[in-house]
Amino acid sequence: MNYLPLFIDLKSKNVLVVGAGEVALNKIKLLIRAKAKVSVIAKELCSEVQFLLHQRKINWLSKKFELIYLKKIFLVISATNDVKLNEYIYQKCNERYLLVNTVDDKFKCSFIFPSIIDRSPIIVAISSGGAAPVLLRFLREKIEAILPMRLGDVAKIAGKWREVIKKHFSNFLERRRFWEKLFKSVFVEHILNGKKEQAIKILKKNMYENNLLTGEIILVGAGPGDSGLLTLRGLQILQQADVVLYDCLVSEEVLDLIRRDAQLICVGKRAGLNNISQDEIINLLIFLAKQGKKVVRLKGGDPFIFGRGGEEIEAAKNAGINFQIVPGITSALGVAAYAGIPLTHRKYAQGVIFITGHKCINGFVNNWSILSDSSYTLVIYMGTLKAVYIAKKLILFGRLKSTPIAIVEKGTTVDQKVFTGCLSEIEKIIKMVTTPSLLIIGDVVNFHKKLAWFQNENELNKI
Repeated sequence: MNYLPLFIDLKSKNVLVVGAGEVALNKIKLLIRAKAKVSVIAKELCSEVQFLLHQRKINWLSKKFELIYLKKIFLVISATNDVKLNEYIYQKCNERYLLVNTVDDKFKCSFIFPSIIDRSPIIVAISSGGAAPVLLRFLREKIEAILPMRLGDVAKIAGKWREVIKKHFSNFLERRRFWEKLFKSVFVEHILNGKKEQAIKILKKNMYENNLLTGEIILVGAGPGDSGLLTLRGLQILQQADVVLYDCLVSEEVLDLIRRDAQLICVGKRAGLNNISQDEIINLLIFLAKQGKKVVRLKGGDPFIFGRGGEEIEAAKNAGINFQIVPGITSALGVAAYAGIPLTHRKYAQGVIFITGHKCINGFVNNWSILSDSSYTLVIYMGTLKAVYIAKKLILFGRLKSTPIAIVEKGTTVDQKVFTGCLSEIEKIIKMVTTPSLLIIGDVVNFHKKLAWFQNENELNKI
C-alpha cells in the first residue's frame, strides 16, 4: 500500500490553492463540496473561478505567493505551470508539516486526490497512486454503473434511525444482525424506488421480530493461495464473519478480504512448533458459536480434502449448532492447473488419486499396488517429509524410476516454483523445496514444459 486512504473533514478549515486555471478549478470545486474555506493565490483567475469569487464561495488572497500565506492553513494545493514555484511550495509545506498536493506531480505530494464516486453520505474513493489513470477511469465507470443514485438515501434513513436501534438493541451483535437483515430485505428497494414511508414500515416491523442471536459455524475453503480462486460465496461469508479461525496455509491476499472488524484467530499447525490441537480448535469453534457469533473456519484449499473439516462439522452437529459448508478449490486442482499439468488425459492418465503423505508410515496403510499403477496420476498432499519413502515404495511396487514428477512450491502464488524430474531423482529435488508444496507423480507431468502459463522470474524448471 503506497498510500493510506483517509477521509478528511474539511468543514470550515482553511485550504490554500495556488493557481486558478482549469486544473485548479477542478480541485476548488471538490473543496467547496467538502465545505472547506478556500483561499486562492494566482496572477489571474479563469472565468469559472472568477464566477466562484463573485458568488463569494472563495477568497482571492493575492496575485503572488508569500510564505506568510501558509499561516493557519490546513492543507495546500499547488496547481501552477511554474515548476520552480511548485517545488518551492512543496518544500516549504513539508518544513511546516502541512499536507500538500502538487497537481500532476505525485513526487511532490504528501497526499493525492482519489477518483470519487459520490452517493453522499456514501463516498467511494479509488486510486492507482498515479500509476494507471486510464485504468482508474475504467474502474470508476464500472462502479458508478452498479451503485444506484439513491443509495445515499438508504444511508441517510439508516443514520436517522441509528440511535433508536442502538437503544432498542443493547447488544452489539444484535444490532449488527438487525442491520444486516434489513439491508438484505425489500427495505432498500423501497428507498431506491422512492417509497420511503413503506421502507420505514419495514424497518419498524423488523425491530420487533425475533432477533435472538443464534450462533453458526461456517466452514470455508480458501483455495490454494491465489485470492482470485476464492469462491464468490466464500467472499460473501468472509464479509459477514464475526470471528475467523484460519490456518497458516491461508494466503495474506485472502485474509485481506475478511471484514475489517472481524476477530482473527490463527489456529494453523506447523511442523516443529507448539500447535493448538484439533480438540482445542473444535472446542473454541463451539464456544464462540454459543456466544451467538457467526464463526468462520477458514481452511486452505477445500476443507473436506485432507482438511479435517468433517471432524469439525460433525462436532458442530453434535453440539446442536447451525452450520454451513462452502467448498473451495482443492490444492491438487488449483496448483496443477497453475503448473500447466492436466491431472487426467485420455492418452496418459485414466484417473487421479489424492493421498496425504503425512501418515504414510504410522497410522495408515496405503494400497501401494493401486498407487503404483501408471494409468493413474498420483497427487500427494503434505508429501515432502516422506517423499523419499513414498518414491521407494512406488518403485518397489512397480512404478518406473523414470516416472515424471513435479513438486510445486507455493502454488498459485507469485512465489510459485515448479521443480520437475523423475521418481529416482526425488531425494535430490526435495532438498531444494520449501513448504507448502504439492507432489505430482505421473506421465501428465511432462505437459508442464509445454503448457506452463503461470510463471515468474523465480520459477525453476527441470533439475
